Parts: sequence; C-alpha cells; structure tokens
Amino acid sequence: MKGLKLFPKIFLYTMGIMLLVVVVTHGLIYLLVPRIQLAVSTPVDVVVSIRQEPFVTEAVEKALPITLSSSLLISVVCSLLFSKAIAGPIKKISASAEQMMKLDHGANCPVHSKDEIGTLAQNVNDLYSNLLSTIEHLEREKDAVRDMEQAKVDFLRAASHELKTPVTALNATLENMILGVGKYQDCAAYLPECKEMVGQLSGMIHEILETSKLNAADEPAKQIDVAELMAELCEPYQMIAAAHQITFTLDLPEQFPATLPAGRFSKAVSNVLANAVAYTEAGKTVSVYMDGNRLIIENECDPIPDREIRRLFEPFYRPDFSRSRESGGNGLGLYIVDTLLTSMSICYTFVPMKPPIGMRFTIQLSF
Repeated sequence: MKGLKLFPKIFLYTMGIMLLVVVVTHGLIYLLVPRIQLAVSTPVDVVVSIRQEPFVTEAVEKALPITLSSSLLISVVCSLLFSKAIAGPIKKISASAEQMMKLDHGANCPVHSKDEIGTLAQNVNDLYSNLLSTIEHLEREKDAVRDMEQAKVDFLRAASHELKTPVTALNATLENMILGVGKYQDCAAYLPECKEMVGQLSGMIHEILETSKLNAADEPAKQIDVAELMAELCEPYQMIAAAHQITFTLDLPEQFPATLPAGRFSKAVSNVLANAVAYTEAGKTVSVYMDGNRLIIENECDPIPDREIRRLFEPFYRPDFSRSRESGGNGLGLYIVDTLLTSMSICYTFVPMKPPIGMRFTIQLSF
C-alpha cells in the first residue's frame, strides 16, 4: 500500500470499509432474521404458531446473491466517486506545485472550496507568492551589490590613474633636482613646488579615503530641522562669498522637519554649496532657498552643456573648461554628492536655469 498513489489507495481503503460493512450486515441478516418468530392471526382470532425458520432461511438465501452483488456494485461506484472527490483536488495541487518548483510565474493552485483542501491550496498560493517576492528582492539586492562592487572597481581604477600623474611629476622633479639637471640645480626654487605637489597628493588621498567610507557609513536617520541645519551649513560659505565679492542670499522657512541622517546629508549639501561658490564669479549671486519640500541651490555662471552634466557625477571627471586642479578641483565633489543622496534615497536634479543664467541644484525632501 505504501507504494500506491493517492487515488488507488483511497479507493482500496474505501472499498475495503464498504465491503466489510456489506459482509457484516448480510451475515447478521442471515444469522438473525430466521430466528425471529412471527405470530400469524386467523379471521376467527385464533393464533396459529407455525415453524417459520426454514421459510425465512430459504428466502434470505435466495435474496443474498442479489443483495450482495447490488451492494458490491454500489460499493465500487461510491468508492470511485469518493476517491475522485478526495484525490482530484490534491492531484491538481500537486501538479501546480510541480510548476512552482520550476518557478513558473503563472503557476497557481485552483481553490474550489473553503474546506481544509481549499485552505491548503490557498496557503500554497500565498507561500509561492511570498517566495517569488523574496526571489525578486534577492535579485534586486544581487544587482545592487554587483553594481556597487563594479563602482568600487571603477573608482579604484580612476583613483590610481589620478594619483599616477602628480606622483610621476613629483618623482621627475626630485630626480632632476638630485641630478642637478639644468634649471633644477636651483633646489630652493623647486622645493616649494614639490611641497605644493605633496599637498595636492595629500588632499587627493584624504578625499579618496573619505569617499571609500561613504558606502560603509551606517548613520541612523533621525528627526532634524533642515532650516536650522542649512543656516549652519551656509554660514562659512557666506563668508567665503563675501570675501570674493559674491552675493549670497538665504531664504529658508522658520522650520522644516525631516527624518534624515544628519551627517551624510550635511556633507552632500556642503559639497554642493562649495561648488556653487567656487564656480561663481565676483559680482554674481548664489541663492539658497526652499520651494515647498524642495531645497534649491542656484548660482549665476556659464551653464554647463547637457552632455557634460551627467559625466560630472563620475569620479575624477573634470570638464575641459575647468580641467586644471586649481580651478576644477579633484573631480570627487559631485561624485560624493551623488553617492550620499542615492544612499539616502533622495531624488535630485542639476540643470541649467535662465534667467538669470546659471545652474540650479534641486534636492527633493519629504516631511
């Protein structure tokens, strides 16, 4: 019986029970009915006692083949119907489960009743739906991890390339000074230049190390007042702007509560403010204000071409019009901004504006 499938197993169990009932019932009829004494009344109210047992036994013996065969036929039909009714839904659930094993997104167990089998089918459907959702989530996580790892590889390649140029220049200058080649014999004149190169390298290495820690940051989000935070962040840049004859306007509401990681948000906004002040000429304006739940930072400057804007967020990228490190920085500012805002799931845009002509950085906040 253990090796049989569900339908024949249910059929045999049911058939066996029904045959047992039929045999026991007919056996009881055959044994007990002839022993029952019947009283026969005559028209003149005279009770006549006759021996009935032979007659009843003969009648039962004649009826037994017919009743047994009829009962056997009924038992077979009922067993088949009962087995089909029980095994049918379970077979359908099993077939659907085989499709689910192949991760067929269209697989579904039919639910035709509200009994235990119907509940089982619904539970299987819910379990499979949760499984598919989990698989999709893991796929997204896997893609995100792969993209993150690729971004790290690309960043390290770009960092090694950026460090190679100043290190090579510094090494060549020092070698020429040691060998006393041409103008490099005057070491006192070129030592400050070497020190400046070392300072540039130190700054780049510091930025690279800070950038490498961005994804590892695990700062919890908390309720902060963005208006108060922005007033603190803008204060040093207002002084820098004043020193370079740049107008710095600040228009913030009294309060703007938001749930954010304060440290990462502050670093991202500081980089945007630093770029806005650095690329604004004397006599021009930098504006910081809020429009609804949007934090907007604008600066008057020559608009950046659309083809360049996307690449500005790549590590170490400096467009041709600000290629030197003196005017164009190290190319990590907006890369850090993109990494931080993306890690906080904050949407932003960086587009040209007019009038006045310049660039506008918009950060979409939520209450």
